[in-house]
Amino acid sequence: MGLFGGKMLLGYDLGNAFCQISYAPSVTAEVETLSQVTGSQNYHIPTVLCKRSGASQWYYGREALRCAEEGQGILVRNLVEQAIDGELVFIDGDSFDPVALLTLFVKRSLSLLGQVASSDRIGGLLFTVEYLDGRLLEVLNQVVAGLHLRTEKITFQSHAESYYCFMLRQPWALWNNRSVLFAYRDSCIQVYVLECNLRTTPVVVYAEERELPFFLWEPLPGEEGEREARIRELDGGFLRVAQEVFGGKQVDSVYLIGDGFDQEWMKDSLRFLCRGRRVFQGSNLFSKGACIGLQERLAPSETGRSHVFLGKDKLKANVGMKVLRQGEESYYALLDAGMNWYEAETEMEFYIQDGNGFQVTVTPLTGRNGKQAQILLEDLPGSMARIHARFYLEEENCLTVEARDLGFGEFRPSQGHVWKEKIPLF
Repeated sequence: MGLFGGKMLLGYDLGNAFCQISYAPSVTAEVETLSQVTGSQNYHIPTVLCKRSGASQWYYGREALRCAEEGQGILVRNLVEQAIDGELVFIDGDSFDPVALLTLFVKRSLSLLGQVASSDRIGGLLFTVEYLDGRLLEVLNQVVAGLHLRTEKITFQSHAESYYCFMLRQPWALWNNRSVLFAYRDSCIQVYVLECNLRTTPVVVYAEERELPFFLWEPLPGEEGEREARIRELDGGFLRVAQEVFGGKQVDSVYLIGDGFDQEWMKDSLRFLCRGRRVFQGSNLFSKGACIGLQERLAPSETGRSHVFLGKDKLKANVGMKVLRQGEESYYALLDAGMNWYEAETEMEFYIQDGNGFQVTVTPLTGRNGKQAQILLEDLPGSMARIHARFYLEEENCLTVEARDLGFGEFRPSQGHVWKEKIPLF
């Protein structure tokens, strides 16, 4: 029955326009994607709700669109954006908490798991979003709390990291040097470039993210002359985008995500992409990558153990201390590079002998020089002390150290002193 006695691992791609849900029955199983239309490969679930007029009845996704089109209810779009804004949403004469609306949508969409298992059989859930910041993390944590799921294995990651996780299950030849993903969104193309530094151990994988303007997608004109002109415009525009992104560097594979990419107009640009490269087109890479990311967190693969991803949301340095163990100096790891900086936190207790401070070792994986940061505990009483220290990040590249005096047993009670210091990592 797989991991956790048949419980499913879910990767949930949550977007403002649509979402997707992928699943796997174990940490090694192949990942599949749910469809709101049973038996089809239409994986997009529109991120919308519709409240039936004059009733406390809600629909989600395609059913919500259908209800609104038939004039039976009020459609609510932009659920993610509204939750981030935090302003009350007024519908049918009533006001609603936007985070509660987003939670309702997520809860209803998770009912699709009934196609393969009961909804209470969720063993773990990873949300992936285009970007992560403090406000969105706050919203996602509120959503998770409102779902009341019977699992504590719930986490988040960006689209860039989901792309990396997806590539962990692909042949090495597809991303030995670089892999590029083009995600079409309305009037722009979001570009992700994965690049491996093979000179490091573990192999450090970077993600460059860019947003490039592109033509607003519209159906091709029916008149032949206008149609050919529009095709040349689209084809030439995307060719220039691809050439700018590649910049003459070696690229092993290309992924095209989004309904806007259509081989009907991709002629010269597609020939350029396929020149010495493998090219793939699809729509569910991010949700699959999220599910694989959860699998990797629970049971890292050999490739996952030999690589570390340093995207925008990642801690980019190892943090540790030099301590005495049985009379010998050794390195004690506190925080590892590659973990989400907003989840990076640890605590420890130690003794200080003949001094009033301790050192923290910072070793960047970005090629910069490491450093020793001195934490001075002013007015620390006595020559011996037991210290409780907490290490965490409040912002991406700044380590916060909180130290508390625990006294020294019967010889000296704690004075209750607390010290807090911030250490720039770079």
